[in-house]
This record gives sequence, C-alpha cells and structure tokens, in this order.
Amino acid sequence: MFIHDLGALEDSILIFGGAYSNVDATRSVLSIASEQNIKTLIHTGDAVAYCATPCETLFELRKSGAYFIKGNCEAQLALDAPDCGCGFEDGSTCDLLSVKWYDYARMRILDADKAWMDDMADWIIFRHAGKRYVVVHGGATHISRFIFSVTPQDVFEEEIAAITHHIGPIDAVICGHSGIAFEREISGIHWINAGVIGMPPHDGDPRTQYGILKNGKMEFHRLSYDFVRAQNSMQSAGQTYGYETSLVTGYWPSEDVLPPQLRRAKG
Repeated sequence: MFIHDLGALEDSILIFGGAYSNVDATRSVLSIASEQNIKTLIHTGDAVAYCATPCETLFELRKSGAYFIKGNCEAQLALDAPDCGCGFEDGSTCDLLSVKWYDYARMRILDADKAWMDDMADWIIFRHAGKRYVVVHGGATHISRFIFSVTPQDVFEEEIAAITHHIGPIDAVICGHSGIAFEREISGIHWINAGVIGMPPHDGDPRTQYGILKNGKMEFHRLSYDFVRAQNSMQSAGQTYGYETSLVTGYWPSEDVLPPQLRRAKG
C-alpha cells in the first residue's frame, strides 16, 4: 500500500472526488480553487467514470497540481481490467450500466494516463488545524465499499479500526465513492464524505458537491456548472444509458446501491 504523507497543511484545502469524466464540472471546481486562491486540492478518486469526456477530464486534473488517491476506477483502469470494480450487485441496473460506461472510458484513455493512475497513492494522510486526517476512497477494508450517512455504526467502527491498525491514531477520515456528501461523528472520530463533482447527489438538484476544509471544519458546497453542455456531450457520444439524464434531473438512473432511507419516496 502506498500512503502519501503531505505533512502539515495550514491553509484551506479543497476536497473533491468523482470527476467522473465530466470535464465541465472539473473545470468549474478548478476555477473556484483558483478564484479563492486555494493551493491545496485533494481528489478522493474515480476521476473517470460515467460521462463522455475522460481524456479531457484527465488532462485538466493532471495539470491542476491536485493530490490524488486511487478510486476503484483508477485501480481497474491501471490494470486494463474488464470491469470497474465498483462493487455493484451482480445483475443490478448499476452493474449492467457500468459495463457500458467503463468500456467507453477504457477504450479512450491513453496508456500514459493508465500509468499515472497506477502511480497514485492508495491513501493520503495530513495534519490540519491540530488534527490528523486520512483520505481513503470507499473504505479501508475495501476500496469500493459503499458507506453512507445512514450506514450502521459498526461499519464505521470496523473501518476506523482497520485504518488505525495501519497508520495509528487519527482524528478524521475523508472518503469518496458513494457519491453523496455527509459528515458523522463515530466515537470521537470525524467521518467526512465531501461528495462528488461529476454527478448530482440524487436529490433533484443538478448541482454537484465538493468541500472546503477550513480552520478544522468542513464546509460543504454545491457546484454550479454547465450541466446541459455535459449532457449534450454524452448524447453526442452515444452515452445515453440514463446518466446523461441524471445530469439535468439530479436523480440517478437506479437506486440499487442506495440504502432504503436515501431512496426517493414512492407516491
């Protein structure tokens, strides 16, 4: 396991994940960092996924100077593996759709990009405002473990135990993967998901999510960008499996992966 220790970081940190081959969202979040003079950016994984512009997205990310950890998509693409390794239930809608977007991305990104992904850290650790943070993708026990705000506490405790076994005491965990921002206190440990920028968080709002860690506190923000242009790019590329609609409606094409409490009310 490659763990990148960034040392002590004093200024604000922009935390974002799930660029998801969405170059329009990527450019928007990078513009915010520039406008606010935020020098440190951390991407929590899955730079390439559902949308239509994987190469353009990777180009923007690679020149941004951000720090990166491997998501399951990076891990799989680096190996030229046949699937995304997302952990979707076999035969579920998410599983079936992933075959299409993953193949689209795998056939387009460059070997140099795959090598770059292979060199990414698995975890990042840093200190900020007197606290020790670790950044993982899904979880410590499995890169593609889905953890949500309503996940049972024993799951968080298992993950925290696995982390501290490897790196010692921590004050906070930052993760990605599940696509919806939240924060939760678990036995004195602050667990944070800053959300993703490439897809909305299944709440009917097309704006996506990112976070800014400032003075030891996470500020959650919604990202406004040209989601209609991103949708048009998907349609032009033939990426019309449901995720192109999600960019505009703010709802995912399937709720297979979501706990019942986070699904849309029936009525």
